[in-house]
Amino acid sequence: MDQNEERNFSKLSCEEFCRLLASREPVPGGGGASALAGALAAALGNMVGNLTVGKKKYAAVEEEILRCNEQAEKLRERFLRLIEADAVCFAPLAAAYRLPSGTEEEKKAKEAVLQEALFTACSVPEEIMVCCLEALQLIEIYEEKGSVMALSDAAAAALLAGSALQAASLNIRINVKSLADRQKAEEIAGRMEERIETGTALAEEIYRRAVRRLG
Repeated sequence: MDQNEERNFSKLSCEEFCRLLASREPVPGGGGASALAGALAAALGNMVGNLTVGKKKYAAVEEEILRCNEQAEKLRERFLRLIEADAVCFAPLAAAYRLPSGTEEEKKAKEAVLQEALFTACSVPEEIMVCCLEALQLIEIYEEKGSVMALSDAAAAALLAGSALQAASLNIRINVKSLADRQKAEEIAGRMEERIETGTALAEEIYRRAVRRLG
């Protein structure tokens, strides 16, 4: 196991993570950054919830907000785990590209390993996208029913989640085009496009609605 695999990226300070992200190291990269952005979105939404509970003005929605808070906390933890998972799933792909291909046997062996690694490399970005959609659904509730004092934070959370969603999709795009199983590739791409369409529209709607309310 190399140094990058041993490092727990989610435990690094903001400064350390950014420094490593800016380096020539292959991980963390776009996938890890998108997972971190998703974690920030979930945390920011959670903050809106925590600023809402305990206020008489929002007593009618407190139970719902508390449920959202519980989900947001779990989602934040899931995003942080995905920073690590993205680095782990990238390692086999990087190794596959380095395999020798001088002979026909080596080419066939390399292609078999590469195809499996490409499929694995699509799995974590897919999960990040799923989490982003879940985060946006929570953020929509926070924007609609949470404290108006934190309305701008709900809008910021929506933008972060929407951006994380699109960023994660790029790792799928770059890998899915090399999959030999075109049926499987089209299925993955189809799910990706559907999630982008749904999530982007929701993020933009939350943002526009918040901007109108802010005046």
